[in-house]
Amino acid sequence: MSHPEHSHRTDAAVDLSDGQSFANGFPHDFFTALRRHDTPYWHAPTDKTPDGEGFWVVSRHHDIMALFRNDKAFSSDRGGDRTAGGTALKDEPSAGKMLNQTDNPHHRRLRDLVQKGFTTRAMRQLEDDIRLRTRQVLDSFLSGDDPDFVANVARELPLQAICTILGIPLEDRDELVGWVDAGIENSTGDVIAHEYLRKLGTYSRELIEEKRARPRDDILSTIIHARLDGYEEPQLSNFELRLFFNLLFPAGAETTRSAMGGAIKAFAEFPDQYARLRGDPSLIRTAIEEIVRWTTPSIYKRRTATRDVEFCGAALLEGEKITVWEMSANRDEKEFEEPFRFDVSRTPNRHLGFGAGVHFCLGSQLARLELRVLLEELLVRASGFELAGDGAWTPNNRLLGLKYLPVRVHPA
Repeated sequence: MSHPEHSHRTDAAVDLSDGQSFANGFPHDFFTALRRHDTPYWHAPTDKTPDGEGFWVVSRHHDIMALFRNDKAFSSDRGGDRTAGGTALKDEPSAGKMLNQTDNPHHRRLRDLVQKGFTTRAMRQLEDDIRLRTRQVLDSFLSGDDPDFVANVARELPLQAICTILGIPLEDRDELVGWVDAGIENSTGDVIAHEYLRKLGTYSRELIEEKRARPRDDILSTIIHARLDGYEEPQLSNFELRLFFNLLFPAGAETTRSAMGGAIKAFAEFPDQYARLRGDPSLIRTAIEEIVRWTTPSIYKRRTATRDVEFCGAALLEGEKITVWEMSANRDEKEFEEPFRFDVSRTPNRHLGFGAGVHFCLGSQLARLELRVLLEELLVRASGFELAGDGAWTPNNRLLGLKYLPVRVHPA
């Protein structure tokens, strides 16, 4: 789909459709310029752009909030005459079926059923298990010789937590997360390459069938057997459950990993902030929100215009793709005072690290719980952190995080 009226717009100085543009981290300088001079921005297609289509780039906090709240004009499913769509640049046939790629009222049914598992009570019951695992993982890391915080702590803790939630045997975790990691480091234009999603889907089919026949004491079993009266389909089908697994496992394994790794990097680069936190542990709550703002592991989402609409001075046409960059919003100078300063006491902090609107992150409670427990356990073990070498970023334009971070931990 191309529109001659956009032909006067130049190609992006940074190709946002190419994962390699993020191989050294988020291109903050480019987005700072966008926020100041040009929003929304028309990104012409390059040879890396999925579907060969240009797309709009929305970079300001206020504009992104307005777009997220208008799910009538901006669809998470499809728009115009599209037969595929979704929330990533590349059109996906799963649009309209997967939780994060649906609009109301279908989205409301899926979310209401899934939320049956993610209750406050369920999160409280998880805390003791997460704390025990966190202590074991940290003690092993601190007594070991490998300085890579990501591999030994940030990767391991969310992975064990999501396996507990889904009732996955822990001995399977390395193979499963290996598929996710390989799928993210792809050059196909997909968030996760399809061949690896298919492997996850095959694994989940047997897991779901087993839990439907013999439910266990885990959140996935609760979701499988959840019912909501008043709907024509009061339970999730096996197909819907497999799609949910393919959404939840990568999100649970990857995004909190990125937040944890990014947090330690920030504490090493802003040692005064870790010292403040140690001196006043009551700041943990605001520190968690600052970590999520600072790291923003899911850096953009895509919507599709359901009709011709004027938005922030730009004429968007029905069926056009609009990308909203939460990482850019979380550095917006008009929303955050000194946005490039990491501040564990930042208040207010209206970050978009968990999104906004009807698609606000379902796993936000879990992520906050994992981060809180990690911080509480680190405070009694570490007096500070020092980078022991260069880290490495995952070259992905959707799920951005450190895949390697050597750290020297100063004992408490």
